[in-house]
Amino acid sequence: MTHSRRVVITVTCLIVGALAMRGPAAGQPPDAAPPADTIFAGDHIVTMEPGRPAVEAVAVRGETIAAAGARDDVMALRGDATRVVELGQRALLPGFIDTHGHFLAVGMTLDALALHPPPVGDVRTIDDIVRKIRAWIAEHDIPPGEMVSGGGYDDSLLAENRHPTRFDLDRASTEHPIVLTHVSGHLRTANSLALRAAGVTADTPDPPGGHIRRIAGTGEPDGVLEETAGGLVGNSWLFRPTDDLEGLARRAIDVYTSYGTTTIQDGATGQDMVRQLRAAAEREPFAADVAVFPRFRTLEDAERATLEADYRGGLRVAGVKFSLDGSPQGRTAWVTEPYHEGPPGAPADYRAYGTLDPELYRAGAAHLIRRGVPILVHANGDAAIDLMLDGVEAAMAGIDPPPDHRAVIIHAQLMRADQLDRAAVLGAVPSFFSAHAFFWGDWHRRSFGEARGNAISPVRWAIERGVRFTVHNDAPVVPPDIMRLVSITVNRRTRSGHVLGPEQRATVHEALHAVTLGAAYQYFEEDVKGSIAPGKQADLVVLETNPLTADPAELEHIRVVETFSRGRSVYAQPAE
Repeated sequence: MTHSRRVVITVTCLIVGALAMRGPAAGQPPDAAPPADTIFAGDHIVTMEPGRPAVEAVAVRGETIAAAGARDDVMALRGDATRVVELGQRALLPGFIDTHGHFLAVGMTLDALALHPPPVGDVRTIDDIVRKIRAWIAEHDIPPGEMVSGGGYDDSLLAENRHPTRFDLDRASTEHPIVLTHVSGHLRTANSLALRAAGVTADTPDPPGGHIRRIAGTGEPDGVLEETAGGLVGNSWLFRPTDDLEGLARRAIDVYTSYGTTTIQDGATGQDMVRQLRAAAEREPFAADVAVFPRFRTLEDAERATLEADYRGGLRVAGVKFSLDGSPQGRTAWVTEPYHEGPPGAPADYRAYGTLDPELYRAGAAHLIRRGVPILVHANGDAAIDLMLDGVEAAMAGIDPPPDHRAVIIHAQLMRADQLDRAAVLGAVPSFFSAHAFFWGDWHRRSFGEARGNAISPVRWAIERGVRFTVHNDAPVVPPDIMRLVSITVNRRTRSGHVLGPEQRATVHEALHAVTLGAAYQYFEEDVKGSIAPGKQADLVVLETNPLTADPAELEHIRVVETFSRGRSVYAQPAE
């Protein structure tokens, strides 16, 4: 893997930073060290740097942290134009790092028909969905025959406790094809006109890696389409074509930076979108770093994959994304033991299914790992995680020394303790979708029973085994709110108030590490990001209070005051 250049740069910058803190070397004039652009000073600077958790002041020059240490030493870098930020009770932390999400899809949702339940939206019933679709059609004057798409509905939180069917959506319109995407992104539901337009009938077979739900006793589709079957009715609302991808991307970056995020991910990016993003970044650099992972579908995708070691204009291709199964909230996560409560009509031994041919995954993973290209592998259920780890193990066979691949298990929701033991040996990095504990913890107890449901996102098991891990929001499945993610990882309180597996809770510092220095490690960027140290990129976030000293119950309410990306302020809290 091509990361040695970054290491050399960082060592050099550390030396420069140390000299700047001491002042000019012997024989240099007093003004030899250029003044800092910004200096932060206060009692709540959380560096996340091992062995040096706190300092009194931090100086930024250009895109780099120039010094971090005692207040008087750092203030020696103050010049006439230096901005000095006296933090007071506010806290300074490294900029947050998004370890898995779909930032383009976040942009897509900004002007789309959104059907989320509380606390994100206000949809509680299928009637609410029907009403909102009718209002959307009227408000946007959508002509008959034109597609209506939206998403974010959640059957687990609807009063009816089911997906809306074709017949429900027909009540919204019989003149418009309607396709809605489930909150997980893994299921869709379509009205009768959309099914007819796509040619989906009783004679349509289930596609590989997908399932068409049927009306009992007839074989007719009921409108609900699982996994790859969703593609039969067209693009998801999250990945539909747009004439202004650049504008959408920049608006989405603004959303992320408002949450303190300075490195953003787009997992499963289409090749054409990668090209458009590259052209946009070359025209004008993005306000924050964006790491894209093109999706894997065929071996040709692996063969043509390239890895970019450095960001250009704030964009780099950072690896390749695989998807092996579905979602636990959609009850399509592939597991080894049957669901405690499966989808409607599912047999007693229902375990869901994989979404990618195992041999194709193994071949693609081997090809990429041996070439030094990082991989992200979506695997929620333990059967999918078994396959993920099998692929990594096979790819490394016969290679001595074993490569530093850091293959990421995306979501890792139902990861078993023995799989974490295996991950420790193989060097795999689970990225837990720990926001699930609040959003779907109660649902998972129903789906998987108490033992498995309470062990969702087993962060503590990973810590006990020394497994490097991260946590994520998978936006737009849930909003890219990092402090809420940290809060859920620490508290694991569900919607009902149940503490989901209290033995799996993380400390505040452990949760912050998973979105800063631990997250940088996942990206092979720990030498330039993730902590506050001289020589590192000046990605910083100012919070209204120190999360390490706050009441854990209040973590999610800690507001972002200002975000700095590459030394530049890219978000400031609006004045009240």
